[in-house]
Amino acid sequence: MNKLKLRSLLEQFFLEDIGEQDVTTDFIFPNDAKGEVTLIAKEDGIFCGEDVVQVGFQLLNDKTDVRVCVKDGDSIQKGQTLAIISGEVSTLLTGERVVLNVIQRMSGIATLTREAVETLNCAFTRICDTRKTTPGLRMLEKYAVRCGGGYNHRFGLYDGIMIKDNHIAFAGSIQKAVEIARKQVGHMVKIEVETESKEQVIEAVEAGSDVIMFDNRTPEEIRDFIQYVPSHIITEASGGITMGDLAAYRDTGVHYISLGFLTHSYQALDISAKVSIHS
Repeated sequence: MNKLKLRSLLEQFFLEDIGEQDVTTDFIFPNDAKGEVTLIAKEDGIFCGEDVVQVGFQLLNDKTDVRVCVKDGDSIQKGQTLAIISGEVSTLLTGERVVLNVIQRMSGIATLTREAVETLNCAFTRICDTRKTTPGLRMLEKYAVRCGGGYNHRFGLYDGIMIKDNHIAFAGSIQKAVEIARKQVGHMVKIEVETESKEQVIEAVEAGSDVIMFDNRTPEEIRDFIQYVPSHIITEASGGITMGDLAAYRDTGVHYISLGFLTHSYQALDISAKVSIHS
């Protein structure tokens, strides 16, 4: 994870929450009051957010002692200690909610991704995410997918060409869209084409696509379409695939299955903060 960007994100989150000051904490506790916060898992899952805990509390006060007891991607159990943070009470109380908000969400995504990987149970086909992420949180959410055992699709509009149905409609054809894009793009950028029929798959192959997506296709349709795709072209299934029917795509032969629900329909993992005062 890019720690420079993480630091910038956490600064924004803290500024949003603290504003001018934490009036509750600042008015109740003296500056020299010391304490400890223990982060505890309240349910089983996959942990994600080691750097968030470390960078977050030390961003507020670099003298804060942070000990994270688990690694990103570790399986955790209800009641397990995840981290112990010691320092000024003002730092601990002011920072705990932002840190918890972020790691609960990241851990929720990692947990859901691990479930998807285990449900698919296929060494050949990889689970990946989409661009359906929370604005401003994409780096964190995509990192969480990796911690859960998944892979990342493109990070944004800038790092890969994906020719969708509307691009095709405006360009006139798949062949034309790929031809125009190929003349402009550098050799390091792949071109993916979204297809919905056998005819489109064949056209995308003939146009020289690097990646072919089977959009909103059933497992049976994919098994039929994929026979027209040479082995050097990467294939992807996407659209409308749920956890309930994910296993049905196990033997379709696609390289990737992209799942939007990993980052837009997850449930945050429940993590609590237990505090104690140092005399």
